Amino acid sequence: MRFLGLLLASLGLAVSTAALADTSAPAAAPMNSTQVKAAQAQNAQATTANALIDQAQKAQQANDWAGAEAALKQLVALDAKRWDYAQHLGDAQYNEGKYKDAVQSYGNGIALAQADTTDAAGAKQAMGAMYTNQGAAYLKLKRSKDAVAAYEKAAVLSDNPGVAYFNLCVLLYNAKEDDGAVEACDKAIAADPTRPDAYYIKGSVLVGEGETDNNGNFVVPKGTVEALKTYLKLSPNGAHAPDVKQMLDLIGKP
Repeated sequence: MRFLGLLLASLGLAVSTAALADTSAPAAAPMNSTQVKAAQAQNAQATTANALIDQAQKAQQANDWAGAEAALKQLVALDAKRWDYAQHLGDAQYNEGKYKDAVQSYGNGIALAQADTTDAAGAKQAMGAMYTNQGAAYLKLKRSKDAVAAYEKAAVLSDNPGVAYFNLCVLLYNAKEDDGAVEACDKAIAADPTRPDAYYIKGSVLVGEGETDNNGNFVVPKGTVEALKTYLKLSPNGAHAPDVKQMLDLIGKP
């Protein structure tokens, strides 16, 4: 899991205490000492932030996640209202295997993004990504219910809901929550009908619900054969192709 490049913090303009002459307007009043100190502090903070951002980016490019985490923690301390800092901190912690810390960082980032009124579209997209990654961290912690909740929230917010619904499909399949898995797979397929593994999981679940009738025929729920054959159409040499062919043979639809 890699995080996106950080946006450089804006450097403030250098402040001059000299009044600006203007032949068409009154001269601007010079800043007082308090204003000058505030502007200087703002410039210093921006300079520090940019240096830390550069440090974090270089660490990320080198897969030095501990170094990235250290820089990002300083950025969060420098400006605790930036959801992107919290998001990238969570990414670094996830890559380090610090899944509990990552869950917390993503949670902080989500809360900050929810309150963002300056970039609603960007915040929404980021929230979808953070919920997805938080769900993955919950899975690593074996907290399946929390992971499901995170993936469901991600799917609603994501510009690419197919990924979020597919992750949910896999999660529920592994947890043997068959009804939920089929529903999530159907949503993943609706969002992205080119993803073969969604058809494989759906078909596998439905085959598992099949029963032998009085005539000795193996009867499966509606949609089973279609799902399995679509997998083969999309991925004829895929990793699950042998299993799919066996399932089709089992139900007499080679």
